[in-house]
Amino acid sequence: MNYSLNAPKNEQEKKPSTFSSLKKLLGLIRHERRSITIAFSAILINSALMLIGPLIIGYTIDHYVETKNFDGVLRNAGILLVIYLFALIASYLQTMLMGSVGQRMLYTLRNAIFTRLQELPVAFFNQNKAGDLISRINNDTDKLNQFFSQSLMRFIGSIVTMLGAGIFLLSINVKLGAAALAPAALIYIFTKVISPWIRKKNSVSLKSLGGLSSEIQESLQNFKVIIAFNRRDYFRERFNEANEDNYNKAVGAGLANNLLMPVYGFFTNLAQMTVLLFGIYLIANGEFTVGLLVSFLAYANSFYHPLRQLAVLWSGFQIAMAGWDRITEILAMESDLKTLKSDQKGESKTIMQFENVRFAYPNGKEILHNVNFRLEKGKTYALVGPTGGGKTTTASLIARLYDPTSGNVFLDGRDIRSFTPDELSQRIGFILQEPFLFSGTVRENIIYGNTRYANLNNEELEKVIIDSGLKVLLDKFESGLETKVSSSGDTISLGQKQLIAFMRAVLRDPDILILDEATANIDTMTEQLLESILKNLSNETTRVIIAHRLNTIENADEIFFVNSGELIPAGSMDHAVDMLMHGKRAS
Repeated sequence: MNYSLNAPKNEQEKKPSTFSSLKKLLGLIRHERRSITIAFSAILINSALMLIGPLIIGYTIDHYVETKNFDGVLRNAGILLVIYLFALIASYLQTMLMGSVGQRMLYTLRNAIFTRLQELPVAFFNQNKAGDLISRINNDTDKLNQFFSQSLMRFIGSIVTMLGAGIFLLSINVKLGAAALAPAALIYIFTKVISPWIRKKNSVSLKSLGGLSSEIQESLQNFKVIIAFNRRDYFRERFNEANEDNYNKAVGAGLANNLLMPVYGFFTNLAQMTVLLFGIYLIANGEFTVGLLVSFLAYANSFYHPLRQLAVLWSGFQIAMAGWDRITEILAMESDLKTLKSDQKGESKTIMQFENVRFAYPNGKEILHNVNFRLEKGKTYALVGPTGGGKTTTASLIARLYDPTSGNVFLDGRDIRSFTPDELSQRIGFILQEPFLFSGTVRENIIYGNTRYANLNNEELEKVIIDSGLKVLLDKFESGLETKVSSSGDTISLGQKQLIAFMRAVLRDPDILILDEATANIDTMTEQLLESILKNLSNETTRVIIAHRLNTIENADEIFFVNSGELIPAGSMDHAVDMLMHGKRAS
């Protein structure tokens, strides 16, 4: 399955509409309905109170200012003050509520993305850069948070104010109201045409930002190698290219986002000029009063000022929707490694069986061709062969990190796809050449994912380690179980990291233990120590060893030569050496 987030889309695949995207997003925060309802009510009250103001001002001019009734002017000024104070309270309430909703939405959304990432198979992470994923989790979700916490209610409030102002304009004078609202129709057409282009520009900018994050992440992760080979210039050039690309895309998005404001401003000025000229004409004909014209201009401003705000908010909305598009790409992904109900049975005498297995990575050539073999319980098997021959791919299929393109894999007589991920992780151990450790302690890394020992204290866990014959490995750490470990591994040696991974796998007491060049980074003495521990594993544990050093496979019960996608029994050790040296097939 192709999991690439940056893969070209099918030309016939339609991009989801803004409405459908927004509907899905609102579904994610449906539990915030109460807070959103209160905030929405507050914005309605605020808009209604603000719309009453121009009507009072116009009435005051016609009935109190022109008649020089200053008591009436002061009384209405007091009423306006009270109205505006209540509007202020309503505005603060909705701002406070939506700020909280935005932060909770950000928390929920990041949890949802990270949970989905944990459900995806290894193939997904092989096809996508970590920096881009980080950008989607951090930057894209933050764009949504900014829109929800700062802009959504202003967006709704602007629309409500515009509708109310439009109603007042038409109710005061239909002809003048129609003339005032005519430029709004042109604004709507312009916005409808230009919005997809703005959204596309923002999507490209966010994608470029993800690429920049990937470049930074890769450079920092490999900084030791950069220093060792003195290739700062290479990574500097790579970063400059990514930074320049992001700059150009960001400038393009900025120009697109700022295009609406001057256009909206032009139509706003056009509307006010129309109202002023037409209103003076109506006053000259005795069809209008000065107070009504002042109210009318205020309502026209109440209609077009929010419209100018919408120009900014709409750009922010397009940025948020572009970010949401990138987020939904992850949320829509599903693992193709489903747990299936399968009646397919293999030979119950074997712990692992490959039956006509073929495998190819997405958009790549076939790695394994019609592979068949069986692994018996308690035996040790070695996979040897040249680099790129398919050894690690075979081990990955044994651990079900991937499913075969065709054929079947059986674990203990059952289709491996019928086991849950938890069952597989308990039954199959995998030690890599460069294992990943979490920041914490040796103890936390050893019991990671092992529910059997999660609640044991240090003394109880040490007893388990002693009973498992691993105490000699634990003694390699100065502070024992409480030795500090960082994810970068700088606090301990590479060999010690391997020992932690070894203890973590062995304590699971797996049915199959896979060692992929697991002793490549440790000294000969420690390697001999690990070999003795492997020999003392349960008689039911099957060991699969991938190694280039011949001394690590000399005690294997059976050796397979893996090359050019084929897995062939190598027979004796001498024959395996000959095949490894010359890359020949078995005769």
